[in-house]
Amino acid sequence: MNSDKIRELQIPQAEKQRPQGSLFGIFLIVILLTGVAVFFAWPRAKDSSRLVANGPGKPSTNSVAKASSSPTPTAPATANATTGSSPDTILTVSGYIINRERIELSPRYMGTVTWIGVKKGDAVTNGQIVVTLDDAEYKARVHEVEGRLATAKANVDKAKLDYQRIKQLNKTQIESQKAEDDARLQLESAEATLKEIQGSYELAKTYLDWTIIRSPINGVVLEKLVQPNELVVPQSFGGTRGPSTALIAVADPKDLQVEIDINEADLSKIYMGQKCRVSPEAYQDKSYEGYVAEIAPEANRQKGTLQIKVQIKDPDKYLTPELSAKVDFLGKQKS
Repeated sequence: MNSDKIRELQIPQAEKQRPQGSLFGIFLIVILLTGVAVFFAWPRAKDSSRLVANGPGKPSTNSVAKASSSPTPTAPATANATTGSSPDTILTVSGYIINRERIELSPRYMGTVTWIGVKKGDAVTNGQIVVTLDDAEYKARVHEVEGRLATAKANVDKAKLDYQRIKQLNKTQIESQKAEDDARLQLESAEATLKEIQGSYELAKTYLDWTIIRSPINGVVLEKLVQPNELVVPQSFGGTRGPSTALIAVADPKDLQVEIDINEADLSKIYMGQKCRVSPEAYQDKSYEGYVAEIAPEANRQKGTLQIKVQIKDPDKYLTPELSAKVDFLGKQKS
């Protein structure tokens, strides 16, 4: 019984053999596919001008072939932060725009501010009145000296009359020579007293004139340092809570420089009068001509730098003091 079941489960010998034709076909297909792949993958010289479009927006094969036949444009050189952004630039450094001269107006003596006629940012002209101080005391001094001056002039006139009278009498022997000499000396003393009082009068007028503070230049008010009714002095008393020593600060907006700290390794590239190109960081599309106007006589040992100041030619409203600017130091032009 069991042996019959085993025979039924056995596979006939003829069915165990695989068909040889189908296996050979599989091998043949694999070899053909491998050959095709090798053919397309093998590099050829003309492949450099062939472009396979593989998505929307890609150039066609014909347009690329035409482009490859034309001369290839040269890529622009990249600007170097150290050697400059153009062929004539030998060094590029950043610095800060400053006023060449910042003038702080200070009183000649202690006084009280009575009026300020300007504010920060106002334009001023040379000789314009910007601040006045209390002048009551100095007006009184002027009036006092004017009275003394009038008395001195009267004394001189009287001494002249006395001298002329005695001189005539001396000629007729009515008065002695001593009387004439005394009258002459009295006249000279009166004239000397008049000159002294005239000097006091001029000094009083000068002090009165000093109560009026005028702008010494055509420029702009950078800062207002005091307020009306505030006490000011010509120099500090030494304390931090002392009176103010300056009234306002002014500067000429058309007289600007760029202050730069140059590394000592680059000092050999800088010389007095060297031409420069200044570009404010806020407006990099604008540039201004300049030149090296000042080289500090002493270096900063801690930083290893030397301060250079570049004078800007023809500055305009786009150059604001204390903002940063880039300076290109230009090489000497070859003749």
